[in-house]
Amino acid sequence: MAETLSQKAVNSIERDENYVPHLRSDYKLPPEERATTADYAEVFEETPLFTAIRMFVMQAMGWWMYLGCNKLGSKMYPKGTNHLSPYSALFKDGQRMSIFISDVGLITMMYILYLFGHAYGWKAFVAYYFIPYVFQVYLADGVLRKFLHDRIVMITFLHHSDPTIPHFRKEEWSFLRGAAATVDRPTLGWIGRFFFHNVAHDHVAHHFFSHIPFYHQPAVTEAIKGVLKENYNYDSTNTFYALYRSFTECCFIEDEGSIVFYKNRHGEAVRQLGEEAIAAIKKEGWSQERQDKLAEGEVSDSTRSD
Repeated sequence: MAETLSQKAVNSIERDENYVPHLRSDYKLPPEERATTADYAEVFEETPLFTAIRMFVMQAMGWWMYLGCNKLGSKMYPKGTNHLSPYSALFKDGQRMSIFISDVGLITMMYILYLFGHAYGWKAFVAYYFIPYVFQVYLADGVLRKFLHDRIVMITFLHHSDPTIPHFRKEEWSFLRGAAATVDRPTLGWIGRFFFHNVAHDHVAHHFFSHIPFYHQPAVTEAIKGVLKENYNYDSTNTFYALYRSFTECCFIEDEGSIVFYKNRHGEAVRQLGEEAIAAIKKEGWSQERQDKLAEGEVSDSTRSD
């Protein structure tokens, strides 16, 4: 449900549902014109080992932190928002029963596991359930399964967090701009394409036409390349290096500005907004109102292929 909302507001600073950038003010940094190297170092400087630990925590626990406390989720929701409560601000009234049923299933399973542990002992629980579960989710990718769990966090983070990709405030955001400001990556080559069902290789297409089945997305990617041209974002950087780069360079964005880029731990952005280019685009007829009419539902209805 939250994913549906994210599709409709990707890269909108006010409305996006996940990987919402931290602001300069979140870190209590001085204004840009007064901030010094020492100010940035006080907040962001850390040893490589600590950086590695934070990356591990994000990969291992990021998904659960997002579900449990809306970590890196939209700031428009109140504190305590989560994906487990039927009364969460994330859900509409018509969705609350589905969340309740899901919670009943989770509680029922936990109770069954409690009965098992009580009847056969907690050593048996660890041996026959907990260890196989950990192996399946975290280790069997030595293998595979770890990629299907942890790599979802990595893949989605990388598609939405890159120092070269802009985020938009409401006066400049549109559905088309938000969808175009994502990145395709050849994660793990053909292995990633096969096991991740094209989610990494064809992520831009997914945001433009999220209802199209995954097996049609490669064709959609080829089609939109010809339309987007230089606005199509593809990065062939090694996935794990890209993860480190984004993790260390995508630190925060400015509190002001309609179109903003991530800044690194030194308060520097790798891209600067070209005001003249923006003015030229608008002069040629760019209209937020007109682009907003091209909502994902309207676009995909005329081009959808099942």
